[in-house]
Amino acid sequence: EDLALDQTQKQEKLISDFCIGTNTFWKQLVIQPVKDYVQIRPGETAGPNAIEKLIAPPEVPGIPRPVWLTILGSVPTALGWYGYYKFSVEEELYQYEMQEENGVVTGCGGYGTLFPFVYGVIIGFPLKLLGVPIGDTIVDAAALWILLGQVNLYRRVNELYTEEGTKLGMDMEEPPLHSWWALLPPPLDVVVGLRQVHFLSEFWRIKREEAYDKDIIAEELFPFISAPRFTLKE
Repeated sequence: EDLALDQTQKQEKLISDFCIGTNTFWKQLVIQPVKDYVQIRPGETAGPNAIEKLIAPPEVPGIPRPVWLTILGSVPTALGWYGYYKFSVEEELYQYEMQEENGVVTGCGGYGTLFPFVYGVIIGFPLKLLGVPIGDTIVDAAALWILLGQVNLYRRVNELYTEEGTKLGMDMEEPPLHSWWALLPPPLDVVVGLRQVHFLSEFWRIKREEAYDKDIIAEELFPFISAPRFTLKE
């Protein structure tokens, strides 16, 4: 039993070292003004209104970004803001894990998750248009990286609820997300994506002890988004 525990801890350390190394490497490739702007802030630094939250740098504990706010930022910008959302939630979870007692992380953070995809598209797509064979490979690798990062994000949100949900008063019989739904075609991958937005937002809201504010989209118009568990059959 002790040997198995030791092996598990070694494996966790290897994964953590890989994630930290990946985040550090890609952070070095980002210009300083951008790094300064997205530098992690203490919780509740952002202003209270929607625009201030949309443009706020990442915080720890993370900023609650409900579904309605995420749609408000994503639709007018043709999903451009969603890239910033992706960076922010990954960096918030990464920094949150770094501040835990053991300092073990299970994701590559905003830099290590988003920028391999961004650079892969920037480099690979022009090569693909020029007919250079490696262009396809680079674009495919970038797409696979961001997809695996999304699966891992869903797993980590489930983990938050499993490990901390009860003590924060969020009693759930099962974790809320099916991580593997990220691999399914639309609209199922969109469904789990919206559910991730909702449940991560709710976790941070309760963690920060902020007042409940009903998300009309997730809780009234499309209640399956906020349902404790949602299956393919449903």
